[in-house]
Amino acid sequence: MSEPTGKYSITMPRDIAEAAKARSGPSGLSAYVAAAVARQIERDNLNELIQVAEAEHGPVTDEEIQALRDLLHHARQEQAPDGAHAA
Repeated sequence: MSEPTGKYSITMPRDIAEAAKARSGPSGLSAYVAAAVARQIERDNLNELIQVAEAEHGPVTDEEIQALRDLLHHARQEQAPDGAHAA
């Protein structure tokens, strides 16, 4: 069962609205905009978690980020079928 919906009026630049409408496909502009807003809320929530973590533990360094990227890249290569390189 889907969530209850409400009707809202929003204002946005026409070029953005037209681009969204062109990309929305069969589900329509409302579904496209709702998905975009849901993604933004997820990003906002993640940013809040990062702020809390950095306040407690300090910021993550560029070196730590690169080390984790390298680790992820290595793990993807190991999991790729037939030794193919994963992106």
